[in-house]
Amino acid sequence: MALDVANAEKALRKERKNLVHQLDELGAAESGDLKTDLDFGGGFADAAAVTAERTEILGLVESLKHQLDDVDAALAHIKAGTYGTCDNCGKEIGAARMEFRPVSVLCVDCKSKVSP
Repeated sequence: MALDVANAEKALRKERKNLVHQLDELGAAESGDLKTDLDFGGGFADAAAVTAERTEILGLVESLKHQLDDVDAALAHIKAGTYGTCDNCGKEIGAARMEFRPVSVLCVDCKSKVSP
């Protein structure tokens, strides 16, 4: 099974657009920085609830930003002509892995060495 880079790029660009949209809905820029301070209005009676809500939103923003960074790295690999090549050992990452996880930068062997 050959790696379909054109299809992968199309899917990655679509995923990038989706992630940017989700960040925007949470009030964050592509950088992960909040565009404005979060306003929870007068509906939150106690500071603990506001803090919990803010912490949850910041966690979501951080997760989305990490995903966006992975997508951007994959798109940079496509542009550089190195998409599908392991960053660690330089071997080809299997097409099945790239299809399953298009943002992969490590082959299965190298990934298993760095993951607990």
